[in-house]
Amino acid sequence: MNSLKTMDRVEKAQCDAVEGEQMQSVNVLGVDIHCVDMRGVLDTVRGYIATGQPHMIVTADSYSVVLAHSAPEFREIVNGADLVTPDGSGILLGARLLGTPLSERVSGCDIAQELCRTAGEESFSVFFLGAKPGIAQAAAENMQKKCPGLAVAGVHDGYFGPEKDSEIAALVRESGASVLLVAMGIPRQEKFIRDHLHKFGVSVAMGVGGSFDVFSGKVKRAPMWMRRRGLEWAYRLAKDPSKISKVAVLPKFLWLVLKDKWFGKDRSGEKKGCSK
Repeated sequence: MNSLKTMDRVEKAQCDAVEGEQMQSVNVLGVDIHCVDMRGVLDTVRGYIATGQPHMIVTADSYSVVLAHSAPEFREIVNGADLVTPDGSGILLGARLLGTPLSERVSGCDIAQELCRTAGEESFSVFFLGAKPGIAQAAAENMQKKCPGLAVAGVHDGYFGPEKDSEIAALVRESGASVLLVAMGIPRQEKFIRDHLHKFGVSVAMGVGGSFDVFSGKVKRAPMWMRRRGLEWAYRLAKDPSKISKVAVLPKFLWLVLKDKWFGKDRSGEKKGCSK
């Protein structure tokens, strides 16, 4: 019976993957963010893999939304992705202030970890691309220890210039990976994925920012209680004050949201939040 339920869920995910335009979303400062939880993301990824076609996932936090708000090219990349998840307490707060609440945070780090676990259980492979030399390798090795059965298709650091992009894309294709995790920072990772998505040979490509630093053990994540209360940013800042520039974006993000709410276009006819 459980296997039949799983098959039904996967078949539904496959339909959602093919008919991605039907996925419900809310708009925050011009960025369309999908109404998904972690289970929905993983089911959608299963559907993407089943199609064998390339798909791009973007995890949208306050920093990336502010950047998209002022950079049309980056906004086009984000809105052109197949799936955009709400990454950060700021996004949840902003959506709620606009009267279009999202159900929960679905961060890139959490998605990447769950993808590795699922890959081990369901026999698809993952390519780790990005971060400083040695970090991606350590991240891949640690995730293999945490996720039994995880097949690592390949590993490569992110220290290469645009002139080598095509060469790296070919390396990913030759690996036969189903999923590509790219840790090269915003907006470099999203532009790289957009430009070479159809050359990778993968079904899913996602930018994961600093996740490899966490997976490798170089950076420790905030305790779970802080993550649940939306305080992971405070933990990061306390551990690394150099992150102040990124954290400082949050007040700007909230101001832009309030300005849009008070002085922006008439939102009365818009969809109000994510339906249950």
